[in-house]
Amino acid sequence: MRILHLISGGDVGGAKTHVHTLLAGLKETEKVLLVCFQQGPFAQEAQELGIPTRVMTGSIPLVLRRLKQLIHDEGFEIIHCHGARANLIGSILKNHTKIPTISTVHSDPRLDYMGRPLAALTFGNLNQIALRRMDFWIGVSQPMVDMLHTRGADPNRSFAISNGVSFQHAPPALDRASYLRSVGIEDTPDMTVFGIAARINPVKDMGTLIRAFAKTVAACPSARLIIAGDGEQRAQMEALAAELCPPDTVRFAGWVTDTHSFYSAIDVNMLTSLSEGFPYALPEGASWHCATIASRVGGIPSLVEHEVNGLLFTPRDVDTLANYMIRLARDRKLLNSYADRLYADARKKYSIEATVARQKEIYDAVLRRTARAAARKRDGVLICGAFGKGNIGDDAILQAMVQEMRRLDPDLPLYATTRSPGRTAREAKVGTVYTFHPWKLRQRLKKTLLFLSGGGSLIQDATSTRSLLYYLHAIRLAKRKGNQVMMFSCGIGPVQRTINQRRAANTIQSCVDRITLRDSASAHVLERLGVHGIPTRVTADLAFLVQPAPQDRVEKLCIEGCVEGAVAPGDRLLLLAPRPWEGAEDYLEAFAGAAAYAARNYGLKPVLLAMEPKKDLSICKQIAQIALKQSGVSCSVLAASEDAAAVVGLIRRADAVLGMRLHALIFASSQGTPFAGVSYDPKVEGFLDYIGQDCWCSLKDADTERLCAMVDAILPVSRESILAASQRLRPLAAENCEEVLQMIRA
Repeated sequence: MRILHLISGGDVGGAKTHVHTLLAGLKETEKVLLVCFQQGPFAQEAQELGIPTRVMTGSIPLVLRRLKQLIHDEGFEIIHCHGARANLIGSILKNHTKIPTISTVHSDPRLDYMGRPLAALTFGNLNQIALRRMDFWIGVSQPMVDMLHTRGADPNRSFAISNGVSFQHAPPALDRASYLRSVGIEDTPDMTVFGIAARINPVKDMGTLIRAFAKTVAACPSARLIIAGDGEQRAQMEALAAELCPPDTVRFAGWVTDTHSFYSAIDVNMLTSLSEGFPYALPEGASWHCATIASRVGGIPSLVEHEVNGLLFTPRDVDTLANYMIRLARDRKLLNSYADRLYADARKKYSIEATVARQKEIYDAVLRRTARAAARKRDGVLICGAFGKGNIGDDAILQAMVQEMRRLDPDLPLYATTRSPGRTAREAKVGTVYTFHPWKLRQRLKKTLLFLSGGGSLIQDATSTRSLLYYLHAIRLAKRKGNQVMMFSCGIGPVQRTINQRRAANTIQSCVDRITLRDSASAHVLERLGVHGIPTRVTADLAFLVQPAPQDRVEKLCIEGCVEGAVAPGDRLLLLAPRPWEGAEDYLEAFAGAAAYAARNYGLKPVLLAMEPKKDLSICKQIAQIALKQSGVSCSVLAASEDAAAVVGLIRRADAVLGMRLHALIFASSQGTPFAGVSYDPKVEGFLDYIGQDCWCSLKDADTERLCAMVDAILPVSRESILAASQRLRPLAAENCEEVLQMIRA
């Protein structure tokens, strides 16, 4: 591959390290050229590393002419930009060269000029405009990519990469005592040295660090702080340190070129940023066995796991930061334990070799997707469903669908209609169209090849006729715009009104090319509507493909999702998943009674799980209040997060599930958790019948005695027997996506 990298040439810190280490690795196997737009240490150090480098100075028109000629002469296949000036030039250049243009985003563009309003107004806005014009984007952490998605970057053209560092070190130029002496500190046996290497600007929030250190040194007089870096706030921070901290306890070392000596001399690596992509300072410090305390922003939690291999705090929380610093200053054993664990974790994930290999994968994908787009007039899939409404079941279906189709065809463009475009793009990693934006819907349908309607019960009028009409209209519009149409992993019915039955039958019969259904009951409804002659298969709900999240994400859900009460790691749980429905007053006491019964008789912690928080939280709180008032049993109320995998992990962890919500029952089945259903809708009965679960009752029959009996019935059931019953449904769920690819490739 032939890749042209553009950068201003004045960059420092993580961006400089990323570009230098990346190109030093890439040049071994690919033809790369680094173009800097100014002379300086950046270009000089690149040349010293053996990276082919040129400096192009002058006006933008002059630079553009020289770059166009260079690209023509050298045959570059990709333009790769880093930073605001490079983004601006690259966004103009792409119109003339017709080769893919990429930008690596190293930090939040909206904060790059924080504290400099004029620069933010000019350079900041120009950079954001240029970024929107890129063909592809790379973020230096997954949270950075997620941020780009919420701001309109297409997930079909976005990638994440991790900053890599070397873990093979020669001895530092200066030992600890010598380095500390060089910055005016005399080492002592009981001294704990905190250090930070970063630009001294508003985004790094050094003020919080200095204020926390002032509290730390008051409690631990032998603590010291070294600030390695420079920037526009240096004088201000020096004045703050002089005001708050004892003399000679805080040292400003300026820019440090010998980072090896710096990191080998400090005990605790600090980072107090308000925003980050993924900072080099953390894996670099980890490579020298530094313990770490950092703010919980950007990609930092992907390396630092709180209370496992380091400590994380909320930005600007001075008191918590000070408590953590004091804790490590007083407990050398804990400090060393965090340092050793972080070293092991960082070495696995953040080596230079892994970063270079990942960048090559991205370039391959960019070239494949560019060639694919050029060869096809239409491509990709638009998925239409009830997404982005806060229902974790529907959103889990979309996430599972996208993950499975990406596994089968990683370059297939995927889009979805949604009520929350930014959130859906971030969570499902899919391009989005706002559900009620007709012009954008039409524009997308002119470009896609296949329209998928489904992933839930869309063809029904129990919720409202209006929603049925919307989904039928979308099917007809997709067909008119030239798409193949598939009803995908659908639940059909109930369709109660005669006129709606005719509308549904006519639209499906005339516009739909293929159908997959999630249960046999839906097939019977389709027959009663009079639909015939369309290739149809009964498969399974895509929620069976959702895998549970690791335990740390489940515990995070338990901490952050609890609205009332708490869920501790050792609690044995009965999860209750109700939902509002007609006659709620008749079943609230039944759920409360079952919760109290499970707590008294089996020692289970009752947790009311709001699967769709906007709708379910109120009724969950009412049930908890009834249980407390009538039985003295305290129930926790937990709101499901956007992290569907964490909800699945919580359900897997539970001892039993008693639910009305269909996807709470599906998740329980897929994870082998004993469960019983309360059916308010034929779709719930259809699923329970399809999977062979006979422990359920209809909502009208749900009283306390019946629900308590169901708790008795399900708790002895083995997980193995539940998994055996649901095991056959996973491959059926995956077949939905295989049907999609058959239509795409036909």
